[in-house]
Amino acid sequence: METNRLITPSYCYILTANFLLYFGFWLLTPVLPFYLSEIFNASNSTIGIVLSCYTISSLLIRPFSGYFMDTFARKPLYLFAYFIFTSIFAGYMLASTLTWFILLRIIHGLSFGMVTVGGNTIVIDIMPSSRRGEGLGYYGLANNIAMSIGPMFGLFLHNAGTPYIIIFSYSLGACLLGLLIAGLVKTPYKPPVKREPVSLDRFILIKGLPAGLSLLLLSIPYGMTTNYVAMYAKQIGITAETGFFFTFMAIGMAISRLFSGRLVDKGKITQVILAGIYLVCLCYFLLTSCGWIIEWNHTITTILFFTIALLLGVGFGTMFPAYNTLFVNLAPNNQRGTATSTYLTSWDVGIGIGMVSGGYIAEYTSFKMAYLFGALLTIFSLFYFSLKVTPHFQKNKVR
Repeated sequence: METNRLITPSYCYILTANFLLYFGFWLLTPVLPFYLSEIFNASNSTIGIVLSCYTISSLLIRPFSGYFMDTFARKPLYLFAYFIFTSIFAGYMLASTLTWFILLRIIHGLSFGMVTVGGNTIVIDIMPSSRRGEGLGYYGLANNIAMSIGPMFGLFLHNAGTPYIIIFSYSLGACLLGLLIAGLVKTPYKPPVKREPVSLDRFILIKGLPAGLSLLLLSIPYGMTTNYVAMYAKQIGITAETGFFFTFMAIGMAISRLFSGRLVDKGKITQVILAGIYLVCLCYFLLTSCGWIIEWNHTITTILFFTIALLLGVGFGTMFPAYNTLFVNLAPNNQRGTATSTYLTSWDVGIGIGMVSGGYIAEYTSFKMAYLFGALLTIFSLFYFSLKVTPHFQKNKVR
């Protein structure tokens, strides 16, 4: 009989492991464009391509990750992927050429695609279904806290002139600790699954594709933000410490967790997502406008810049657990891994497109135009979700 208890030792362990995994990830995210530029003299377009290798490899492995998680024991696969992910940070310290660095980014992306699907699937397994929205909200909050500390810490180290090998060491150490804690998680027994002949729906949740497209359109500007917002601020003349952008964004996400998960558990999944999309649309148009407003008033632009970060956090933080629950609710229990991988694949495809397109648009125009492009995509996502995804979900949901 399922207990309604959410906070258990295993749940706390996996939240901590998730936090440390993402801390290592987020610490390097805003630093890597500077690393590639300063160490390898890479152009903006080249930086976009190199960074996107990580996301492309991650999304390529995600459908298979879901299949493996649904077919085999989840915890060993999760720990193996976590180990590979952690080991690559040591490899970065030895990368002496751009080609070697790209190869490591590809392997890093493959392991990230597996470990994140594994973590999301395991946390769903160990929580009561009646509190899934709330539980996923707190699980995502661990990522948000990492996002509030990691980028700020990474940029602080970089701006202080810390050698890159030391910065990579912090990521390595955090993930090593996370790997040890992940080993303490106790997962429920999952009997062997007899699979039907291999077909497309074993790797992708077909019923989740409409929602996946709407999520993809939102993740394109998000990918631009996580990788280029510090460069954008520098380009338009914002002199404040841009690492705080991620801190405010994470605070906004934390605030959203106080209400979004519970609303999702009450069945207001599509309403919560729509509210988040409206807010994100507004934020990206305001972020674009910073490039013009700063010519009028530097102080007001700086205040607006960090206010946007806070509101972006609320918008995305509101949507994340709702989107995750939407995908899970479209799938039977034996396809939880597939549902999770489809959700994360959609997100990663957009992140990859955002990295590449953001770099290219900035190379030939400016980051301001890149964010305008992203803002327009959020409008498309809003209309598509309202007109297509919502009725599709109401018709096809299984719970």
